[in-house]
Amino acid sequence: MRRLDLKKAQAARLNTIRGINRQIVLNYVREREPISRAEIARETALQRSTISELVEILRNDGLIEEIGAGESTGGRRPTLLRLRTAGPIAIGVAITPTVTWIATSDLAGRLIEQEEFRTDPDWEKTSQRIISTVNRLSACNSSSIESIGISVPGLIDPAGVAIYVPYFKWRGIPIGDVISSGTGLPVRIDNDANSIALAELWFGRPEISNARDFIMILVAEGVGTGIIIDGQVYRGERGAAGEFGHMIVGAQAPLACSCGNFDCWEAFASEGSALARYRKISDNTAVDFPTLVDMALAGEEYARSALSETAHYLGVGISNLVVGFSPEVVIVSGEITRAWSLVEIGLSETIERSIRRGLPSARITASTLGDQPTLMGAISLVLATKFAADFAA
Repeated sequence: MRRLDLKKAQAARLNTIRGINRQIVLNYVREREPISRAEIARETALQRSTISELVEILRNDGLIEEIGAGESTGGRRPTLLRLRTAGPIAIGVAITPTVTWIATSDLAGRLIEQEEFRTDPDWEKTSQRIISTVNRLSACNSSSIESIGISVPGLIDPAGVAIYVPYFKWRGIPIGDVISSGTGLPVRIDNDANSIALAELWFGRPEISNARDFIMILVAEGVGTGIIIDGQVYRGERGAAGEFGHMIVGAQAPLACSCGNFDCWEAFASEGSALARYRKISDNTAVDFPTLVDMALAGEEYARSALSETAHYLGVGISNLVVGFSPEVVIVSGEITRAWSLVEIGLSETIERSIRRGLPSARITASTLGDQPTLMGAISLVLATKFAADFAA
């Protein structure tokens, strides 16, 4: 049971009930399309007249559309409904330590146009590139683009201020206000791990999106975690939840964490730690992480060894999260998932050893978001507001 927060609670007035039912109908169309009004009425036990009214509201809002008649079951052929995906509705901006991706998306989360550029450590330069690219992409769709979602590899507070982005030493930067002012569009912003977790919740495969409690681990230049509890992102005070990349898992890591310490999980399980291990045993300093993965998949011994040890330490950290949170699923995201066939066994063995007999473990799986999870995360910051029921309780 969720305790009622009297500071936020509102009485269930008629417009509140209508708003909840509106979201229910929209999500039935989203998940079951093509679907008829009659089918939604049967599934929800709402009156046909209520369903018809809500469908008209959603059509007028440009969220759903009629696509013709379905098969008859004995009477008049039903009119089928689906999400309206005629054009872009959102822009996603994924800032990473190396590259910034920007793309437009329709209501279903399909990317339409996409551009990228190298992320400049100078915030002024990066922000101007983002603003100019967003304005160019939205110029031809100015009437349909509603909002911008931005994912950032750092600590972000709910007001859209970057408290600290370690890779660039950005502190106290009002990213949301800057981008909104430069584009004239509202902005939603969160850290990259929370954003990807949100994308898994709304756009992942059913085996993930149907889970009410899961943890998403992003393995990249650092290690980040996004926590989903009861179907929503857990952000904690000032959005600081999930900074498990800085929990202590050992000593004398192969490289320093972004915070400067050598005992953090990030220092043992990030892409950089795998590269440091490989370079130590191979004396090859020219390899980047995607190449390391390619070499491991091709059977190169040193590359496989580096990934195997990294997977072990990734499993150590995940074990702590499984013991502490007991989630249904743990999702691993990032370039390392291309080598899932090589790292899954090491991960699973480490995790199973840490779970006490009789306690539930968790299903460990690779991300289902494709090769650009941070971009899908940024898009989800906008699209989730269309489908989520955000009513005080």
